[in-house]
Amino acid sequence: MSRIVVQKRTFGTLRWILIAVLVVATAFPFYYMVELSFVPIEQVLLHPDRLWIPIENFTLQTYANVLKSQDDGGQGFAQFMMNSAIVAIACAAITLLVAIPGSYAISRLKFFGRRQISALFLAVYLFPVIIIAIPLFVGFSALGIRESLVGLVIVYIAQTIPVSIHMLRSYLRSIPQSVEEAAMVDGAGRLRILWKITIPLAMPSIISTGLYVFMIAWNEFLFALLFLAADRDLWTVSLGLSQLSNGIEVSKTVLMAGSVLLTIPIIVLYGLTERSLTEGLTSGADKG
Repeated sequence: MSRIVVQKRTFGTLRWILIAVLVVATAFPFYYMVELSFVPIEQVLLHPDRLWIPIENFTLQTYANVLKSQDDGGQGFAQFMMNSAIVAIACAAITLLVAIPGSYAISRLKFFGRRQISALFLAVYLFPVIIIAIPLFVGFSALGIRESLVGLVIVYIAQTIPVSIHMLRSYLRSIPQSVEEAAMVDGAGRLRILWKITIPLAMPSIISTGLYVFMIAWNEFLFALLFLAADRDLWTVSLGLSQLSNGIEVSKTVLMAGSVLLTIPIIVLYGLTERSLTEGLTSGADKG
């Protein structure tokens, strides 16, 4: 047997072993979290090392406890998830509404200071977020929008627009300009080209950027704590989960159920958009 064949088989086997180890290391914590969320706390205390759920021990009471309002004896996560959904969807929609034309202007139009403006978008992330937290707290308090979801959306939009423009700009530059030039020859203006040609071709990047912005708004904790801690009815799911983990009387199964509720929407969204994220819609666009 030649050395090349031995190396190929050896590295082929090691590759699958490495993949298996990485899959287990990634998936097992999530699996154990989900398992604990469906088991009564008494069973967890009796069998903490159990890796499967007997049918007779399976329960949905933990999720019912987490989702019920505090007035009904629950943790109020249904309201927290609704607040997070409102904030995340509004943030993603408004950010894309601003970032799409902004990134198109930077990637396609020539104007004075274009390079400097492009660099400033990334310069925003050179400074720690905590630096602007106190000024925003004081300013929003003066405007009367600190303890509101509107103020939180404004903060998230200000954070996500620069990086969204940068992400979309890089993708738009990969779209052949000859496609747009052909439309200009036919008399189409910039807005029509953007709406009819550029946006459909850039849809994979737009979807991935929107998902990225949604994840930031859904998981963000610092500003949610700073602005909404005083009003439980406005809490987001990340803030609710943090308060849940600090509760002395809260069982670990309830905490795991809250963690699953925080994680599942992101997994579902990724599953729904995975095909669009990986498709290259521009392949062959410049041929013929």
